[in-house]
Amino acid sequence: MPQEIERKFLVTGDYKSKAHASSRIVQGYLCTTGRCTVRVRIRDRQGFLTVKGASSASGLSRYEWEKEIPVEEAYVLLQLCEPGTIDKTRWLVASGHHTFEVDEFHGDNDGLVVAEVELASEDEAYTPPDFIGREVTGTARYYNSQLKAHPYKEWGEDERTG
Repeated sequence: MPQEIERKFLVTGDYKSKAHASSRIVQGYLCTTGRCTVRVRIRDRQGFLTVKGASSASGLSRYEWEKEIPVEEAYVLLQLCEPGTIDKTRWLVASGHHTFEVDEFHGDNDGLVVAEVELASEDEAYTPPDFIGREVTGTARYYNSQLKAHPYKEWGEDERTG
């Protein structure tokens, strides 16, 4: 069964000058139940359909299945999604043996920047780049599916700092 294992962090410094690639991502959700999410994504000129299961107790891992679909179909499916869209630029930054994906959010989530690193196991070692801040792995409000329903612009100061 395909598993996604990742850690998520807030970003506190310059990442753009360290990035070796970037892409624009727009995504919506067909379903966001407690058991799973079904996401439609357009990344540059590619379309994807993704199903993610519920997170483990640690928040580090969950089932993930993704399939590339024609971008024209992805645009049609976006029209069927629940209200709220995620719009972000993803920057790729190499650090040690890993690549950190830094998501700079736009629109209703403007001002939020988070980084994720995918791992082969929950206890795999990694080298964080110098722009990595507080870890937010498993904190639901930072899940993209939650950001579309409760965007960063609506967060109170306690949610942004705590």
